[in-house]
Amino acid sequence: MYLSKFSQVVARASMSGLAGAAKGNAGFRARYTLPDLPYDYAALEPVISADIMKLHHMKHHATYVQNLNQAEEKMVAALQKGDLKSAIELQGVMKFNGGGHINHSIFWQNLSPDGGKEPTGTLQEAIKRDFGDFESLKKLISQTATQVQGSGWAWLGYNKQAKRLQVAQCANQDPLEATTGLVPLLGVDVWEHAYYLQYKNVRADYVKELWNIINWKDVEERFAQANSSAN
Repeated sequence: MYLSKFSQVVARASMSGLAGAAKGNAGFRARYTLPDLPYDYAALEPVISADIMKLHHMKHHATYVQNLNQAEEKMVAALQKGDLKSAIELQGVMKFNGGGHINHSIFWQNLSPDGGKEPTGTLQEAIKRDFGDFESLKKLISQTATQVQGSGWAWLGYNKQAKRLQVAQCANQDPLEATTGLVPLLGVDVWEHAYYLQYKNVRADYVKELWNIINWKDVEERFAQANSSAN
């Protein structure tokens, strides 16, 4: 969704030339913006402190948005000049910062001060079908998150082709759907900036506490939408 304009530029470029593609798309470009949180910075305490939330949202996520806008501007300029080399070189920057924007925009919605309950309805049924029970899913996601080497994410995603839930691991800010094809439902951010000020280097404690603020209503809505579009 967030990289749709970039994808349209590339698609049009392949059909009618780089310069023409950039000229045809430059007029409708809109800058990416930092989304507001659906709760106060202190609302997720004691699981996540207000200081961490402020830093994570106002500094880290904001930086991804700023860098994404700058990279896209450079991309359009390169396409306008027919500079394929520079356009290709910018793909890594677009992926990292675009992924950071996508991932965090989902992550904020995945959390809630009223969260922590168990999933219900069709999502609950799908979890039982694909993982046996909810506790098995929690254990698998927790293991996947704690075993990320360096920085990255653990995800619960939906495989549209197999019509099944899957747990996956993504390095750095790689966006789940663009890199694996899985539709993101629930993300666990295990970059140190997400927890270090509070949990130090004990990532497992952070992941364990995070289950107390998971917004299963949001995850259920994402699952319903992904499941509907797959049918």
